[in-house]
Parts: sequence; C-alpha cells; structure tokens
Amino acid sequence: MCPVPRPHPEEFRDDVVAIARQGEIPVKQVAKDFGISESCLRNWLHQADVEDGAKPGVTASESAELREARKRVRALEQEKEVLRRAAAYFAQAHLPKMSYPLVRELAAAGIPVAVTCRVLKIARQPYYRWLADPVTATDLEQAHLANALFDAHRDDPEFGYRLLADEARQAGHVACDRTMWRLCRDGRWWSVFGKKKATKGGKKPGPPAHDDLVRRDFTASEPNSLWLTDITEHPTAEGKVYLCAIKDVYSNRIVGYSISARMKSRLAVQALENAVARRHVEGADVTGCVIHSDRGSQFRSRKFLSALRRHGMVGSMGQVASAGDNAAMESFFSLLQKNVLDRRRWTTRAELRIAIITWIERTYHRRRRQARLGRLTPIEYEAIITTQVALAA
Repeated sequence: MCPVPRPHPEEFRDDVVAIARQGEIPVKQVAKDFGISESCLRNWLHQADVEDGAKPGVTASESAELREARKRVRALEQEKEVLRRAAAYFAQAHLPKMSYPLVRELAAAGIPVAVTCRVLKIARQPYYRWLADPVTATDLEQAHLANALFDAHRDDPEFGYRLLADEARQAGHVACDRTMWRLCRDGRWWSVFGKKKATKGGKKPGPPAHDDLVRRDFTASEPNSLWLTDITEHPTAEGKVYLCAIKDVYSNRIVGYSISARMKSRLAVQALENAVARRHVEGADVTGCVIHSDRGSQFRSRKFLSALRRHGMVGSMGQVASAGDNAAMESFFSLLQKNVLDRRRWTTRAELRIAIITWIERTYHRRRRQARLGRLTPIEYEAIITTQVALAA
C-alpha cells in the first residue's frame, strides 16, 4: 500500500503561485521547474483565486474560522458546566474547600481535566499527583521539616540554610543539606546578610547549545545525514529581507528556506519545518540528521531546539566569529549575493522574495552544474546517484 503524500510547505506553495501569476512562464513550465505536477499547480492557483475573491468558493480562512467557532462553542459549553458545578460544590458548607475532588467528579462526567483546570486556574500536574496519591508519607515528612526550618528562620533571620539545617537536625529531623537548601529556596528563607547578586557587564556571545560535530568536514555519504543552515539579510526600499536557508551537504540542494521581514526564532523554525516537510513529501526520513549552524540566537532558541527534538535531529554549532566553521553555507550565500542580491536595487520585499526563490529553484537547483557533483545539478545528482546507490545495494 502506497503511503499518502504529505502536503508541500505553505510558504513554498505561495511562492510558486506568485511566479505562475506573473504570466512570464507557462504554467506547465513553472510546474516542471519546481518539481510538481501541472494539475497540482492549477489547483493551487484556483485556491489562490478563491482566497483573493476572484472566484466563488470557501476560503481556507473561512473554513478555519468555522472550525474554530465550533470548537469555541464546545469549549464555552464545557466551561459553563464547570462554573455551574463549581458554584454548587463550594456552596456546600460541610465540604472542605478543595478543588481536586471537583476536578475528579467533572472528569467522570466527561469534562476534560484541562478545561476544568483552566477555568478554576489550577495546574494539572499537581492534580494528577494528588489523584495518584493524595497524601504521601514523604509529603508529611517534608512538611514537618519545612515547619522546623521556618521556625528556625523566624527565630534567627541572620542564619543561612546551613545553620537552619543544624537547627532542624537538633529538633530531630534527618535530611541531607541539598534537601534543606531546596526547602529554604522554595520558602525564600534566606539570611538577611546574603550576598548581593553581581551585575552583568558587557554582553558576551551566548554558550553553544550543541557541540561542533562537523569540524569543517563538509562531506556526506548519503542524503539527510548532514544539513547546514544560516541566515542572511539584504535591504530593500521597504526594509530588510531575511532569508534562512538549509542545505543538504550530500547534494548541495537547498532543502528548505524561509523568508521574512523580521529575524526571529520563528524564521529558523519555519525553514526547518519546510525542509522536513519537503523531505517527507519525497518519502525520506530525517531522523538522526545532523544540522549545523553558527551560534546565532535563533538557532539557540527554545523553539528551534524543540523542533530538532520533535523530528529526532541532532544539533551542531561552530565557534564564535569563525565563518570557516560554516564555510559551505557561506559559499552558497556568496553565490546568492553575486547572482541576485547585488544585481540591482530592490524596491519591495515581495519583488526580492520572488527573485530569491526563482534563482534557488530554477537556476541553482536545476540549471547550475557543479564540479563537486560530477557536472550535475543538485536535482540531477539526487535523482541519478541516489537511484544508482539504491540499485547497487
């Protein structure tokens, strides 16, 4: 049974539609240049006309709004039920004022725990811990120890956590220094003579989120084993345009890119998601792929690191102010600079965007032959060499 192909990235579809709408190249040729079928491109154009109001139909935003409206109505009904049951529950004087039993009752009635916790403004994890074991012996022991530490701190505010720990041990409590310190930290029972925090001086480059696994060896024996990524910028009359591109070292193909007016972590995350989506469309698996970058804040952000973990990829970073650690990616940006960015002054961001993606997809991928690839283009190299290796295996 053949697997269902995954959709192309939205950013890629928008760029192809924009080029087809220019009318300079037939639709059939545009589809061929970008490696998609003509019928697929015509469907994209029809949907784009619907989105712009040129043709009748339901737009994607309207469908999304309808789904969101139904979801919101369902959520409001659940929240209303939670508030009704909570008002009746807490109005009973003979019951203790605890929210967790109410959450359990509502969950049995079909109300999701997440909805109840959101309405009552309580965290879910403590509830699940209480549900598994409402009161443990450890909790009681920790509570008595915390009371002893608090009493010692109230009697002598000058004591640090070590002296407070000694007082607690004198009262008969047994625990290690680390546990004493944690309880003092949580209760903020610090000595009044504690040291002031040191002020930060000038900003220094952030620490690497990953080790350098590449060490300037820009070679790969198979696709999706080593990717390089970086961000470049170029001015227009409207403001700067930022491009984050991802290159597969095996074939020098730009497997993913994202273009934006702001250099945020989302730019790098979107480029990575587009690259993974494109490889998934081609039936490839990117698990275990090493993705190498510099120490830019976008590549050290929590969102980017989370995306790497989600796709099972391995991060790698070069040294600070060392362009040679990512030289193979810098060489691509140098080509882009000479062939597109510096050719003329750009008026709008959209104009430069179309020029960039046209050069990448038509010229760099399908027309520019590279000596390292045996005078083949990146697309030809992946299609021919990869097929030969698979047949030989």
